[in-house]
Amino acid sequence: MKVLSPMCDKIFLPSLKRHLTETARMTKPVFCLWLALLCLPLNAHALEIMLAQVYTDGIEVGGWLMSEKLDGVRGYWDGRQMLSKNGNRLYPPVAFTRTLPPFPLEGELWGGRGTFEKTVSIVKKRQPHDGWLELQFGIFDVPQAAGGFLQRLEKAKNWFSDHPSRFAFVIEQKSIRNAEELNVELKRVEALGGEGLMVRAPDALYAKGRSREILKVKSYLDTEAVVIGHSQGKGRNQGRLGSLLVELPDSIRFKIGTGLSDALRDNPPPVGSTITFKYYGFYASGIPKFPSFLRIRPAD
Repeated sequence: MKVLSPMCDKIFLPSLKRHLTETARMTKPVFCLWLALLCLPLNAHALEIMLAQVYTDGIEVGGWLMSEKLDGVRGYWDGRQMLSKNGNRLYPPVAFTRTLPPFPLEGELWGGRGTFEKTVSIVKKRQPHDGWLELQFGIFDVPQAAGGFLQRLEKAKNWFSDHPSRFAFVIEQKSIRNAEELNVELKRVEALGGEGLMVRAPDALYAKGRSREILKVKSYLDTEAVVIGHSQGKGRNQGRLGSLLVELPDSIRFKIGTGLSDALRDNPPPVGSTITFKYYGFYASGIPKFPSFLRIRPAD
């Protein structure tokens, strides 16, 4: 039975056709965006990993374990691929990962003492390359293994005993008897150019987030600030960077003029970048004492 008259056919049907066409045109981008979101890698978010707190005098660490704090880039092997601590994929060549296990490992991608910038330049490239073969994966935990820290680490040791690798090693752990012994080891490592120490409770269970059972030990404190400006240098630094104007998360601003290499003075960290600096406590004003530049935080 025909409902519409010929006149309605002429008026209504073309209008309906235009409406459906416009709806399809508007819906298509939304559908494409939805499809793109579905295709995003599931690991494109920060990993829930165990993080250290800062050691201070008076904390009892007798019977704990200590190791050198490797100054590299944190890596997370998920059993199939290497990720950054923020969950972004890294691109080591097959030669680097061939003997890694089918279970997760946490460690430091490290090129040796004093090679942090070089290590960052290697791991940030988004395709496999042979530069990775200058690095090693220093393993300090097996996050999904059962038991305390030493028990978890044993799983990694057993694996690499059967599958030796030139590009991976389990970081050596030493027992601590007292704070004096800890300080002696800290001075030894720092004299060799090391960054500091990590100390861990041997029976600590793996816990996501900041843990009191894993501590970083340094002769100085360090934190991050955002670069908000550059001050021109004087004397031998005439015509290039003299100091960085930086800002802390609490909006306190100050300058950092020490710790900067000639290369950085010629090509300073850009405004908006985040840097790490060391310091020795705070003034009453909240400004860090004796701040000294350490490094640019790599973009992740």
